[in-house]
Amino acid sequence: MKKATSVDEYIAGFPPGMQKLLLQMRATIRKAAPKAEESISYGIPAYMLEVRLVYFGGFKNHIGFYPRVSGISKFEKQLFVYKGAKGSVQFPADRPLPVALITAVVKFRVKENFEKAGLKIKKSAGKK
Repeated sequence: MKKATSVDEYIAGFPPGMQKLLLQMRATIRKAAPKAEESISYGIPAYMLEVRLVYFGGFKNHIGFYPRVSGISKFEKQLFVYKGAKGSVQFPADRPLPVALITAVVKFRVKENFEKAGLKIKKSAGKK
């Protein structure tokens, strides 16, 4: 399989059922962090806001979500029901995505990135 050069191309490379989940994941991230820049990094969709924000990737039986170690540790009580590692979590492809949880993690990472960059979040930072 050819390496994708855009998120659209990446998602198009999956079967329809997984495409639907990947599109939902993408939309959830973009809604929670509309100013984040979208790209492909490490071969998967990546979002940057001042610095690395979150990544996600499609696999045969799950979607990998990579909100960095801080995103996982902050929400470990809610994420413990999913397989995961230090900086990642696996959402099974045969279950609905936990959109509210993903949104909370992304918003936490946005706030964290702005704080680390020494910037104040403007009221408009969450809006286009």
